[in-house]
Amino acid sequence: MRVLIINTSERIGGAAIAANRLMEALKNNGIKAKMLVRDKQTEQMTVVPIGGNWMLPVKFVWERIVIFIANRLKKHNLFQVDIANTGTDITSMPEFQQADVIHLHWVNQGFMSLSDIEKIIRSGKPIVITMHDMWYFTGICHYSGSCDKYRNECNHCPLLTKGGFGKDLASKVFKRKLKIYSEAKITFIGCSRWISALAEQGRLTNGQVVMNIPNAINTNVFHPKDKAEARRICHLPEDKKLVLFGSQRITDERKGFKYLVDACNLIKSNYPELAERICLVVVGADSEKVRSQIPFPVYPVSYVSDEEYMVNLYNAVDIYVTPSLQDNLPNTIVEAMSCGVPCVGFNVGGIPEMIDHLHNGYVAEYCNADDFANGIRWTLDSSNYDSLCDIARRKAVSTYSESHVARLYTNVYNKVVNK
Repeated sequence: MRVLIINTSERIGGAAIAANRLMEALKNNGIKAKMLVRDKQTEQMTVVPIGGNWMLPVKFVWERIVIFIANRLKKHNLFQVDIANTGTDITSMPEFQQADVIHLHWVNQGFMSLSDIEKIIRSGKPIVITMHDMWYFTGICHYSGSCDKYRNECNHCPLLTKGGFGKDLASKVFKRKLKIYSEAKITFIGCSRWISALAEQGRLTNGQVVMNIPNAINTNVFHPKDKAEARRICHLPEDKKLVLFGSQRITDERKGFKYLVDACNLIKSNYPELAERICLVVVGADSEKVRSQIPFPVYPVSYVSDEEYMVNLYNAVDIYVTPSLQDNLPNTIVEAMSCGVPCVGFNVGGIPEMIDHLHNGYVAEYCNADDFANGIRWTLDSSNYDSLCDIARRKAVSTYSESHVARLYTNVYNKVVNK
């Protein structure tokens, strides 16, 4: 069987990492898988770029311009929505023609238009879509926050300025998706049970198959190592409690960094002895800029693409924290757990499916910085800390390993091919 995985980027972004890992998992378990991308970052032979098209940046900019105009010339939320008004037709490419299954992942930011998706559906090839966020079943947003208009019909998107110029983009795109999906048989896969449940409530996926399969990780690569050695490699202090936070963009409000700041200040005031032993390791763009906000020593690390270094970084720290306000199935939690690192996060999205409260980490009350601080304190000072690490690792192996996830997807592919 030949599977073509399609994603905007090969390695940049959570969806790209997850899609790439799935390709490797399938290959390692007997499936002929390739990945088709707009942006290729490595020399991997089974990753195919769509070609040196000078129009690609223009398409991306054009989509942003249309959104910018509709937003009354305001920049806020400019990258929180996608209208898929421009893209690239891939149906004539040999990789597409040879594939038995077309597996769409994150295809936004000018890679694929709604017309391109419609052409893929009309090709007659079996279609599987992995939902790394909510875009496939909303009008234009990637995460809807408290808005649930997608259940019936998106219109007047709250992420855009009220009374924007031109047509109602959310309504226009929603109706177009409705028409495209109504003529198709698609298998939608949510990375978490949370996002699958939301999709099942949506009008766009009504009548379609909706399932849940988690992201895969190579547990032989992301594995526990000697902590002292990892700290020496990463140039981190060996006599401190190290807390790790990571995000592609720390300034993204959805990642909830301000709640981590508040939690750190609460630890400083309520648990001064613990505060003396804590350092915060921050990974991501703008990590240098947050030093002044944290009452502990901060070790900033720019965006990391090297897996070996990331494995050492996870092994160097004592816990991983994720104060995200809305998230699907964060790769970072899977990576940390696979390295035997307990995690702390809010009770939102797919996070409580990953962190088993008081067993491999701590699930804090949503948007409660006090409870988040308590979770950090409880995990770091737990008398069962070694057990937390062991259970985290065992869950990663049993739930997110390549062999397990590849087997689940292979079953799906067999079903859609033999329909």
